Amino acid sequence: MGSEQAKSPGRGSPIFAHVDMDAFYVEAELLDKPQLRGRKVIVAGEGRSVVLSASYPARADGVRSAMPLARACRLSPEAVVIPPQMQRYRQLSAEIMGYFDTLTHRKEQLSVDEAFLDLTGARRRLGTPERMGQMIRTGLRERVGLPASVGIADRKFISKIASTRAKPDGLLVVPPHRRLEFLHSLQADQLWGVGPKTAEVLAHMGLRTVRQIAETPQEVLVHRFGAVGDHLYALAWGIDPRQVEPQRADKSIGAEETFDTDLSADSELHRELLRLAHRVAARLRAADLSASGVSLKLRWKDFSSLTRSASLSHPTQSAPELHRHAVRLLERLGPRKQPVRLIGIRADRLTGADGSLQLSFDAHDDDWVAAQRALDEVAGKFPQAALRPATLLDPRTRRSGGAA
Repeated sequence: MGSEQAKSPGRGSPIFAHVDMDAFYVEAELLDKPQLRGRKVIVAGEGRSVVLSASYPARADGVRSAMPLARACRLSPEAVVIPPQMQRYRQLSAEIMGYFDTLTHRKEQLSVDEAFLDLTGARRRLGTPERMGQMIRTGLRERVGLPASVGIADRKFISKIASTRAKPDGLLVVPPHRRLEFLHSLQADQLWGVGPKTAEVLAHMGLRTVRQIAETPQEVLVHRFGAVGDHLYALAWGIDPRQVEPQRADKSIGAEETFDTDLSADSELHRELLRLAHRVAARLRAADLSASGVSLKLRWKDFSSLTRSASLSHPTQSAPELHRHAVRLLERLGPRKQPVRLIGIRADRLTGADGSLQLSFDAHDDDWVAAQRALDEVAGKFPQAALRPATLLDPRTRRSGGAA
């Protein structure tokens, strides 16, 4: 959709922008390695890691994020593999988000390289939606030297779809009077929130486009999908009341490890779960949050995955408590038919850990939390001390790392 659309932004209509940095990790690396520009580049850790980011020439070979590195190298044997520099990416992310703060105080950060911006109040200061989008892309180029794709619309979810359609390094403005025309031109799986399974069910119903979803009686969708059917019908007609949320509360905190060698022994898996539990608990305490639920994630040798969850009797920040429940979830699976390639813990149903919260019915758990807080303080002052439980002191060479 061209510039003529931006001339009719709809006075009084919301202006939502979705900004997504293009191949962020790769482009960050190319700032220091310009000789690789235009080549097939993959950012990934060592060993049996997964692809974190791939250049567009590598993507043309079929390489995708989260793909096992070994498979990516088979698909794109000429690709240059670069190890990630997470501290560098965090620094660039801070600069990007800081720039967004100069445009609006209503910013919803989704990840290190992606955010929604509510620019409604900046109409007089920044001009038309198209001018806003061009300004954002130019500003990012000037400040951090990185490309970005921008989608702008009067519906939050449409701006997200538009930025995806604008890739790479583009701008797409969807004005209010073209909203339904844009939506109804899309395939069903392009509707925000429609995953592979939902798209498959829709296809079995003969619904392959958003227009076909919109023309389906709402009660038919509700009968097949329940409450999700209402949501699909509303989105297909461009109905979405969601606003940009400047302060997005953490919904969960997790960590996971991919092993260089698949693990089978219970003792090894329990030990890794303890390591991860301490990592997650430390992040909970740093955020002053407690968890009322724990999830266990496993990825098997054949790359299939499963997740199991449990509710806690009381919110906690205790690593031993998280570990105990994660081990119990693992044991409930029974005999394992395959070795484990990846294991992870996620703390969810988070609440603020203020002074009125009863952390435990067991004083021993409170003692653990107090002790761990003391260790947090020591680690903050002396990070090189690398404090950890005695059971984790033995050196490990299996882990290739990675926090969720």
